[in-house]
Amino acid sequence: MAPEDRGPAPRPGILAITPYVGGLAAAPGGAPVAKLSSNESPLGASPAALAAYHAAAATLHRYPDGGAARLRACLGEVHDLDPARLVCGDGSDELLGLLARAYAGPGDEVLYSAHGFLVYAIAARAVGATPVAVPERALTADVDAILARVGPRTRIVFLANPNNPTGSYLPAAEVTRLADALPPEVLLVLDAAYAEYVGAADYAPGAELAAERPNVVMTRTFSKIYGLASLRLGWALCPPAVADVLNRIRAPFNVTGPALAAGEAALADGDHVQRARAHNDRWLPWFAEALGALGLTVHPSAGNFVLVQFASPHDAAAANAFLLQNGVIPRTMEAYGLADCLRITIGLEGELRACLDALTRLSA
Repeated sequence: MAPEDRGPAPRPGILAITPYVGGLAAAPGGAPVAKLSSNESPLGASPAALAAYHAAAATLHRYPDGGAARLRACLGEVHDLDPARLVCGDGSDELLGLLARAYAGPGDEVLYSAHGFLVYAIAARAVGATPVAVPERALTADVDAILARVGPRTRIVFLANPNNPTGSYLPAAEVTRLADALPPEVLLVLDAAYAEYVGAADYAPGAELAAERPNVVMTRTFSKIYGLASLRLGWALCPPAVADVLNRIRAPFNVTGPALAAGEAALADGDHVQRARAHNDRWLPWFAEALGALGLTVHPSAGNFVLVQFASPHDAAAANAFLLQNGVIPRTMEAYGLADCLRITIGLEGELRACLDALTRLSA
């Protein structure tokens, strides 16, 4: 290639990023019976949120509130938090990326559990930092292993709790133990995207730690139980100094007006959230038990999905192909180092029965 054809070179580390690929949205040959690949809420958005979204169409010519003041006030009221310490983002993914940009760079390390969310490694590489996957114990983040890997180059520890895609979670006492042992210059980011689904008494999403400590942030999302995945709306509870940093580097109008309006309405509709939680509480154990009766290993999940383990990567691939042929879309797990697994969202009853029927025929 001639020098004049090469063009500008990206920063070191950028080309080492494996682009994030979301779950499939359609099965071959036509409309899917069940899209169970992306952990979306099967009940969709609140009717109040939909109405607010449509009403926002009348003001599309106006810039949105750059500080998301009303949404932060609503979040503060619902969760009993200080709105001044809340930062809203274009999905929690944007906030994860901003945190990496603000607190890590070339020569630094960003830690996360081995089967943690793929965005953590992407965020690290995008700023020139080195992502470090720490081994898990029984598909669960291992506090001792994380602490053993922390060193002078460590700048951020990302912890998904509950974790996607394994469904496992760390009890509040373990998360506190991790926070207690981290050096003060290391930022602990608690990604609690699935917090609303967790009913375990020993779980906490991390708000108390983020409210009390100068090096702990909790991120949340409207994409899951609130059913607003398409609007890309997330938020973070930060120490005052971290909130100040994020507000300095985020885009001036990083959240759209329709997203802000829908988010406010969704927060006000607690009944819809409760219906979504009740649906998951009913159908997740039913689905897990039914899959187990087929001889499959279903790992315990605190989210709105199950991680299903097959006898081999070949068997998982065959199951994925058969499900797609029958209009059911799961999520393959090779990118997470779990090639013998499929992740399946807890959808509507008919969708789950269609998935179970296909797997039953495959195993016959």
